[in-house]
Amino acid sequence: MQKKYYNAQKFGENEHLGDDWNGVGGGNTDLGDPIYSIANGYVSNAENVYGGWGGNVIRIVHYIDNENQIESLYAHCDEIIIKKGDYIEKGQKIGTIGNNNGQYLAHLHLELRSQVGLPIGGGYSFDTEGYLDPTEYIKNHRN
Repeated sequence: MQKKYYNAQKFGENEHLGDDWNGVGGGNTDLGDPIYSIANGYVSNAENVYGGWGGNVIRIVHYIDNENQIESLYAHCDEIIIKKGDYIEKGQKIGTIGNNNGQYLAHLHLELRSQVGLPIGGGYSFDTEGYLDPTEYIKNHRN
């Protein structure tokens, strides 16, 4: 049986720059669950950024066509199983859901950015320029 998840904090809600995906079991029931890449791309960063942001963060650049790119950012990872420079395929396991060493309840913070290479930031801002609604983008580009 496949585990179920829900979007606990949506893009734009309380100036949130991404989506927070939680297991329906609540608490830390999703701690260690797999994280999969949303599309083919190259890992631009995969490391612990420390501080309150969320520990292990993965960034992947996805080439939409010859001229356009987007970047996905996966935060609060418990484990990172890929490295900078790796080519990743859609659906490939890249890490596991974490809780930043107990700082948060386990969840995946997912951001999509139309401006590749923006600073990591803090996950919240009034200014959403360069950010995309992950759920809407994936829904509209699923194939």
